[in-house]
Amino acid sequence: MWGMRVSAKADYAIRAAAELAATDAAVPLKAERISDAQDIPIKFLETILLELKHAGVVRSQRGPDGGYALARPAAEISLADVIRAVDGPLANVRGDRPENTRYAGVAAGLTDVWIAVRAALRQILEDTSLADLVSGELPERVRSLSADPEAWLSLGRIRGPGRAALAAAAPARADAGA
Repeated sequence: MWGMRVSAKADYAIRAAAELAATDAAVPLKAERISDAQDIPIKFLETILLELKHAGVVRSQRGPDGGYALARPAAEISLADVIRAVDGPLANVRGDRPENTRYAGVAAGLTDVWIAVRAALRQILEDTSLADLVSGELPERVRSLSADPEAWLSLGRIRGPGRAALAAAAPARADAGA
């Protein structure tokens, strides 16, 4: 499996889609405006917008008043929809679906762990829409998890009591300006 990594492509795609969600769907945005607003390299953004279009997340309009707009209401597009459009499945193990993994002996339960990891990702990413993101009204589960001081720490290989000490020393979210 991987450590949870959000690719630059997925990050840019969500930011571009959020920019579209924050505007009037009747007025398409030019790629250059999205690029400037979110500091996304224009060539990379154009590729991302094309992938989002093929996935039915955005639509494009040609002409002098053309540009991009969401293909559906922002409340109907989850962050998972955007990530899948540009990166494929949310979770995989060695390039395959978690349910296709099989382990022997003491590692037999690992398939269940990978399935649970995917379910947790889905719970957050499928339940958070672009409208939620843009409005700042994130789902309760997201707010609850992000309120935990340990969630703000990159723990790496730290185990045991060291985690609690680091969490206690972590600045509060409001203090961190995040």
